[in-house]
Amino acid sequence: MDRAPRRLLVAVNPAASYGRHRSVGPAVAERLIAEGYEVSMVREANFELIRREAESAFAQGTDGLVVVGGDGMASLGVNLVAATGVPLGIVATGTGNDFARSLGLPLDDPVAATEALVTALVRPPRTIDSGVVRHGGLRTWFACVVSTGFDAVVNERANRMTRPRGRSRYTMALVRELATFRPRRYAITIDGVRREQHAMLVSVANAPFIGGGMKVVPHADLADGLLDVFIVHPVSRAALIAVFPKVFAGEHIHHPAVEFVSGRRIVIEADDIVAYADGERIGALPIEVEVVAGALSVFA
Repeated sequence: MDRAPRRLLVAVNPAASYGRHRSVGPAVAERLIAEGYEVSMVREANFELIRREAESAFAQGTDGLVVVGGDGMASLGVNLVAATGVPLGIVATGTGNDFARSLGLPLDDPVAATEALVTALVRPPRTIDSGVVRHGGLRTWFACVVSTGFDAVVNERANRMTRPRGRSRYTMALVRELATFRPRRYAITIDGVRREQHAMLVSVANAPFIGGGMKVVPHADLADGLLDVFIVHPVSRAALIAVFPKVFAGEHIHHPAVEFVSGRRIVIEADDIVAYADGERIGALPIEVEVVAGALSVFA
């Protein structure tokens, strides 16, 4: 390779997708070393150890961060690199992979994902937007979607379940929550305009996908400087059951209970709702969500 090696930090979650791809992280590191990069690898037994060690290694300086895992690792990467100018690469080996899907990266194929990364490393990084959630004095970056309604309640239940494994756990949690879920009363302020209403869910999207491929906001653009607020107005449980399967194909957008509103700064208030950002628990509402244009650089 006729160029100076670049320093890359590779953070690996060997437990992603229940350990099905434990060998991928070392293989990615070996491939990058063969390409002439200087590689440091973080690969720990659990996610909190990975987070701590990745934060420490990142603070030492790197020219790029590569995460190997699912959406939890993608979220970790986003929160490390956002607004720093350091590019992020993803080798998707999780069960959801929504950020990788939104970037058009290979899924369920670690070899293809590694080759796509190697190709992207020699090209200028792509610049995209990120969202930031402010809550209780804390700040969390996200790339895809903030959930604050029925989808967040489903996520909360799914995280407490140990069976079934994989994507079907989310579906099972959804079915169970349908039995008791009722619309919540929200106060939503979008770019200074406040509205109060009942809704089944209110989500804020920077990218189209959530929940392992549900196309909640098909028109979401990663680089338009806007966030898309997705609102489902009150419907019966039967109607919600009928709408949800259509979300995977993005065919729900014309349903009379569905509304989309674009904005740059959104404040969401409601009782008894916990917010999630890219599948990671944020905490109880209220939250403030804002887009930061061009905050992320990605190898994609």
